[in-house]
Amino acid sequence: MIGYVTVGVDDLSAAERFYSAFLPALGYALEISSEGLSYVIPAKPGQSGETVDFYVKPPFDGRAASAGNGAMVAFSVPTQAEVRRLHAAGLAHGGRDEGAPGFRAAYGPHFYVGYLRDPQGNKIALYCNNRSEPRRPD
Repeated sequence: MIGYVTVGVDDLSAAERFYSAFLPALGYALEISSEGLSYVIPAKPGQSGETVDFYVKPPFDGRAASAGNGAMVAFSVPTQAEVRRLHAAGLAHGGRDEGAPGFRAAYGPHFYVGYLRDPQGNKIALYCNNRSEPRRPD
């Protein structure tokens, strides 16, 4: 099981504008510390299992942050409409389009995804794979 994910950034203010545009809608709360930004899903009473925290921080070694080639963090979104809304919010808050929301022929018939780059260049996917949602028109 994944415990947490961290992406490196040089500009915490730009990263906060970008990630705070959509992560709260997915249940994440922001905690700010001297180390950077921590997006956590608060535990609910009776909740079993851990949630995966998402950290946005300057690199520990003090050098410039860089996006990993081929690295991507994907966030599960409940509906296709929400994928579109959150993708647009990310774009409006400093993100770059890396693939408009929609179906991809290479994936399953219900897999609906939009891709973004954060202000640092880290690749982010917002996807819905809800079988109650419309499927890809083949």
